[in-house]
Formats: sequence, structure tokens, C-alpha cells
Amino acid sequence: MAVLEVRDLRVHYRTSKGRAKAVDGVSFEIEEGEYLGLVGESGCGKSTIAKAILKILPPNGEIVGGSILYRGQDLTSMQPREMKKIQWKEISMIPQSAMNSFDPVYRIEDQLREAIEAHTPMPEQAIKGKIEQLFGLVGLNTNRLKDFPHQFSGGMRQRAMIAMSLVLDPHLIVADEPTTGLDVIVQDQILFRIKEIHELMKKTMLLITHHMAIVAENCQKIAVMYAGKIMEYGGKSVFLNPYHPYTLGLINAFPNLDDDERELISIPGSPPNLLSPPQGCRFHERCPFRTDRCIQEEPPLRSVGEQQFSACHYPDQVDRFRSAAMKPETWSA
Repeated sequence: MAVLEVRDLRVHYRTSKGRAKAVDGVSFEIEEGEYLGLVGESGCGKSTIAKAILKILPPNGEIVGGSILYRGQDLTSMQPREMKKIQWKEISMIPQSAMNSFDPVYRIEDQLREAIEAHTPMPEQAIKGKIEQLFGLVGLNTNRLKDFPHQFSGGMRQRAMIAMSLVLDPHLIVADEPTTGLDVIVQDQILFRIKEIHELMKKTMLLITHHMAIVAENCQKIAVMYAGKIMEYGGKSVFLNPYHPYTLGLINAFPNLDDDERELISIPGSPPNLLSPPQGCRFHERCPFRTDRCIQEEPPLRSVGEQQFSACHYPDQVDRFRSAAMKPETWSA
């Protein structure tokens, strides 16, 4: 049985201009011990999914449809008291910015200790030993446990936040843009630690990012999201043999170290306004291969190969799309 099953999830935000359909019919699942990467442009709904899973949406956010099944339990129908038993103990989160995640007036050790004591009765010596073990796991020196958050660098705070996510030994860890605001060297160190936790501790992981290379390097399964919907979903084949024009466009826009002479091609235009998303395929306004059918009819997420799914009307024309997508003039036409 899957650890997490998201089925036709729909999340809206109430705004002064109307309802923004941030997540609009998203489905995916993560099996025990799997590492799924959810990738897409900023504002496509990735972080909203993370907040919906943990039920920490802002006051104007609302789950309006679908289900989120954790080990068969529907989190969307849980009352706050029931959900508190799931948060951190069963599902934990590594947030976007550790800068704002720790209380500035309490020592790091005290904040990790509080998280343990709030959920699990444990002898003092056992708590101390667990915190020291986690600090070692994330590459922090235990002599820094008495420090305050402002005494840590950004990378150290993020490592401490990873330790915080592990204090109750959760089954599922959601990492929401965990390298935001860090330089590339520290980013690599943080991602290495997260991958190490997945491999050594056999944790089930959901990584949310806008960086395709991070997903390609670290994740076993990949979901490509655009304007509140999943465009393509599957294993490594999503990047090796993409079917959706949006995935093709994303790959064109990222450098390849094996082909440093390849010209980078950006996708023209901007994502649609989610207050009034377009009819048909969400990507059709920016897609060089669109037809009248794409404008009028929304394509379902359908199987295009072994464990690979694409929301495009024309999977049978993928060879032509792949060839044309490599030419800059295709996207500028």
C-alpha cells in the first residue's frame, strides 16, 4: 500500500479578486521508501500541495475537493486534534527557509527538545542522546547545541531544521524548496544530507523544487507541474524520454554539462492567471505545438509508457515534438 496517495486534489485561495485555483485536480502516490520529486515553475502550486498534506494552509487557503490518503487515512477529513497526532510524528516538513523556522530567543537544543517532549515521553538522557545523534547525522558539531539560531549560518540552520524534521522518526518527510537562499555549494551539501537520510534511514520523501537538475539527480519518481496541474509523471524516463511539450521546454532551458555548446532555449510567455485559468490544456498559450483541440479540450493524464503518464493530446507525435523542440525557432514562432 502506498504511504501517500493524493487523489484529484483541489486547493483554492480566497483573494480580493476571486478564487485562485492553486491546485486543480492533482493526483500522485508515493510508495514506501520512495523519493518523489515535484518540479515546476514558481507559483504552479507545489508548495500549496506540501501545506495541504500537513494541513497548514494559510487562513485564505481551502481544500475544496479530492483526498490525501496517508496509509489509507484521509487527512482532508481529519479534525485538528487528530491531525496533531500525524504532524511531525508521522509526517514532517523541511520548510523553504530555516531563517524563519526557529524561535530566535530559544537555543537550538531547547527547540529540538520541546518537539520531542510535546509528542513522546522520553527520559532526559535519551532525549539528549537522540538530539546529539541527529546533529551528527546532519553534519553539525554537538558543541553548537547551546547556540541561538542567529549564531548559525543559513546552511547550518537548514541542517538543524533537517534534524528537527527527524526528531520524532516520521515515516514521510516533505522537503519544500529546502535549499532556497543558499549558495550552490551549501545547496549541494544540504541535498546530500537529505539523500543520505533517504538511503540510510529508508525514509519516504517528497522533494519540492523548481530546479530540474536537483530532481533528476536525487529522485526516483518525478512529477512535472504547471499552473495547478501535473503535466507529466513517472520515473527517470520523464527527463530521458519526455512526452509533454512543457517538459521538453523545461529541459531545453537547463544547461547540460555533457553538452556545453548546446544553446539554452527559454519558454516564451508566462504561466496563466489562476484566478481565471484558460480552457483546455493549461500550457496551450505557450505551446508551439498547440491545435484547436488543445485550446478547447483539457487532456487527461494518460499512460504513455511503462509507469509514465503525460497530459498531452498527442503522445503519438512525440518524436516530431522532441526534434522540433530542440530548435530555437520553434519556440520563437
